[in-house]
Amino acid sequence: MRIAIPVVGGKISGHFGRCEEFLLYDTNDETKEISNHDSVVSPRHQPGLLPEWLRELGVNAIIAGGMGQRAFQSFSDNNIEVITGVNTDDPRQAVLDYLAGTIESDGEICDHGRHPE
Repeated sequence: MRIAIPVVGGKISGHFGRCEEFLLYDTNDETKEISNHDSVVSPRHQPGLLPEWLRELGVNAIIAGGMGQRAFQSFSDNNIEVITGVNTDDPRQAVLDYLAGTIESDGEICDHGRHPE
């Protein structure tokens, strides 16, 4: 399994579309360990681009602080599991928590600053 984590300054980004880079963690489902990791610079943000781009990189899951509804749906359409609302800034710890089954998505959907009138 390959897990992507959007980061800014080495910490999990609060919104995946505004990250500097993605850390990619290859994991072993049997041993529940990280077998490899790498980083890739995030391409310029365009609606719908990141889910397809990450799918092409072999990503099966994304762990993020939050994301918009359209992005959430686009990841689902690309068969990428979405975990949002993590309680740690540490990307590696988030992956280990995911592998241990102790992290769950809180379904946090960002509204991109829109407020009720």
